[in-house]
Amino acid sequence: MKKINEFTHYSFFTEMSELASKHGSFDLSLGLPDFDIDERLKSFLKESANLDTHNYEPLAGSPLLIEKIVDFNAKRENKIQLKAHEITIVPCATFALYTALKSILNQNDEVIIIQPSYYTYGPSVVMNEGTPVYYDLEDDFTINWDLFKNCISAKTKAIIINSPQNPTGKIWKQEDWNQLYELIKDQEIYLISEEIYDTYCYDEAEHYSSFIHPELRKRTFCIFSFGKMFHTSGWKVSYMLASEELTSLFRGHQQYISYSANAPAQYALAKYLEVFDPVINKKIMQKKRDIFNDLLKETPLETKQKAEGSVFQVVNFRNISKTMTDVEFSKWLTIDKKVACLPLSAFYNSKQNSDYIRFSFAKKDEVIIQALEHLRKNL
Repeated sequence: MKKINEFTHYSFFTEMSELASKHGSFDLSLGLPDFDIDERLKSFLKESANLDTHNYEPLAGSPLLIEKIVDFNAKRENKIQLKAHEITIVPCATFALYTALKSILNQNDEVIIIQPSYYTYGPSVVMNEGTPVYYDLEDDFTINWDLFKNCISAKTKAIIINSPQNPTGKIWKQEDWNQLYELIKDQEIYLISEEIYDTYCYDEAEHYSSFIHPELRKRTFCIFSFGKMFHTSGWKVSYMLASEELTSLFRGHQQYISYSANAPAQYALAKYLEVFDPVINKKIMQKKRDIFNDLLKETPLETKQKAEGSVFQVVNFRNISKTMTDVEFSKWLTIDKKVACLPLSAFYNSKQNSDYIRFSFAKKDEVIIQALEHLRKNL
């Protein structure tokens, strides 16, 4: 269990992509899709430009978009039954994470962060005068609940969870949420559940949201991303679910940070939700995951377990090098072998090395095939 009270800045996310560009490498380092969005979504955005959608939407967000979010979640495999007042439209997931923390944290409150994790989590806690407490997943990226329990103290105010998880691709099952609830049910501990890859759960797995759990729902800020769902991160529209009480706290701070999100895009997204089929979305991305992993078998790199969800695959590189750190290996692979990745240690607060690197398969099929064929010939 480790605690910090200072910022930790990771530069790998931009550095590796810049190295890929500089050296003409296939860039599988970041989760930014290189393929086009649905033409229908473009047409709805054009349609919105001709409507009165150019002023601020209400603090809660576009009423039309909120209505469509209610409808969309009610039709999913694991239905989330929602009321309009539980939904807030936000500019992005990072905004929702930061503002949720601001809504609940007092100085020196502790927030548990499960590692490996996205690099914004720790700084968001520190910026809100909290103290991050880091829990490291097991070697197979599962939780040892006995060890996790040791991270919980009288100062614990929140736990940040990401499912499907970036970078490991692991999905929290209903049993995991039940285990967590048993550990925190007697304390005032909130959850910030980032579920931005919820439409990417593979091999018949279903996304079980924290907002479905009857007890955890009352204490959860649950974050989703249209940018990830529809490959439109530049549109800057996401949404958050929370109880009426937590929503009121959240909006009390939201109004002073970013009153609302992109208005024309909210209209376009609302219209697109009427025709969007998440099953098609999932099949497309699962095919990319499978292409990546099938071709990886022809290289010395090794997938210990296929990603259960998200758009990332964690890969073991120790068949190639026993001595290089994951940072050194990532740079070598990017510069010398012309395929960019990220070192897994970039997703830890203080870890300097690991046996793993992370690739994104949110790329055109031909780019994945060309990149892996290049590795097959050159590793």
